[in-house]
This record gives sequence, C-alpha cells and structure tokens, in this order.
Amino acid sequence: MKAYKAYCFDLDGTVYRGAAAIPEAVAFIHHLQAQGIEPFYVTNNAKYTQLDIQKKLAAMDLVVPEARIMTSSIATAKYIAKHYRGQSVKVLGQQGLQQAIAAEGIPVVTENPDIVAQGLTMNISYEALEDVCYDIQHGAKHIATNGDIKLPKEQGFAPGNGSFVQLVQNVTGVEPLYIGKPAPHMLEIIRDSFGFEKEDMLMIGDNYDTDILVGIAYGIDTVHVDTGVTRQETVKAKSAQPTYYVKTLADWL
Repeated sequence: MKAYKAYCFDLDGTVYRGAAAIPEAVAFIHHLQAQGIEPFYVTNNAKYTQLDIQKKLAAMDLVVPEARIMTSSIATAKYIAKHYRGQSVKVLGQQGLQQAIAAEGIPVVTENPDIVAQGLTMNISYEALEDVCYDIQHGAKHIATNGDIKLPKEQGFAPGNGSFVQLVQNVTGVEPLYIGKPAPHMLEIIRDSFGFEKEDMLMIGDNYDTDILVGIAYGIDTVHVDTGVTRQETVKAKSAQPTYYVKTLADWL
C-alpha cells in the first residue's frame, strides 16, 4: 500500500465499538504517529464535541489534537453558516451539535425556525419529534448531521441518527439534506484547511454506505476494515469497490 499524508479514520466500528477500543486500530494509529503522521478522525456521530472525543480516545491510549477531529456537527454548522447566513435554527441534538452551532454564531430559536438541524439525541422524546415535524410542515428546512441507521456498540447495533431522521421524513414528506458521510463536506473541510491534494488522502472505515462511498465519491483512496457495520463479503458484491480490503488494520502492518 502506498504512503499517504492524510489518513482519515472513521471512529464507530473502525477505532472503537462503544467504549471498547479496537486494538488493531490503536496499534496502527500509534504506528503512524511514530512516523510523524498525525491522522484525522472523521465521524458522523453528532453527539460529541471535539473535546469529548479527544477524552474518549485518550482513555484508549490515543493522544489526538482537537484540530484533527472532524464531526458531522461541525460540518453541519459550517454549512448552515455558509449557505443560510442569518437564518434561525432549531437544534434537535446534543452538546456536539449545540456547541458547533453556537461556535458559528448561528441564531438559535425554539419556535418558528427557518431550519431544523437534527443530530443524534440519546434522550429524544416523542414531543420533540412531534414538534420538529410541525416546524418542517410549516416550511422549515430539514438538515440532518448524518443518515446512519445504526451504530455498532459492544452488545450489537443501536439506532443511529438516520433512524430518527427517516421517522421525521416519513411524517413530513420532506427529504432532508444530509451533511455527514457519504456527503463530502467533512473531507472537503479537511482538505481545504490543511492544503492536501486528493491523492494525499485515504479514508478508512467499516461502513460501506458512509465511509467507503464518501471516499469513492470524493475521489480519494479507501480502506474497508471488517470490524463494524458492513461485512467484507457484502462489500465485495458491490459495483463500486474500495481501494483496499483488510480484516483488521493489523493486516496493513
């Protein structure tokens, strides 16, 4: 495998499952850092702030600069600030999305929003879902941090943000705009911020529909790891193929 300058790791199912680190991924990241290469972490999970993720990785013996962590919440906030300047937002999400929206100076409201921004909300209520359905039916734009249907956890798979976004879409009949993978926004921010060429970049992930497809669509190389959502035999049946396959990142080493 060729050497790259920007190794972009998915997190859930690639670096860890829930609170449990994937040892082969940790070892591979240590290997890159020993060579002076600081990877990037590109996650659709909108729940966490950069600091939250930094602390979670530190507990797994991974020392990571905040600037190398890119979340769908950050990308969503930057997208809204760029394309809908001055418009108000109702936030259906946790601290990661709330903080990212605030950092961009976007007006946040609880009634009559121009935009509903929806991210993973672990304590979501029926009333909150009902409320945003009305907002969208009354003309608010629906922007979702990501469309992941399920999340890999230690015990199995749990509902992801996309499960709740689809629920809202089924009620409103309005198709949301998705910002996270497989949309290219997070990779584009990394490339623009650090000045990489596409041939310098590699996307590493377990989920074919997000991690692999975002890399293919963006025109960078990809690695599918068989440690999370999509099994390798399923990926091999797809028409668009990743650049590389590994069972775990120990195979690369």
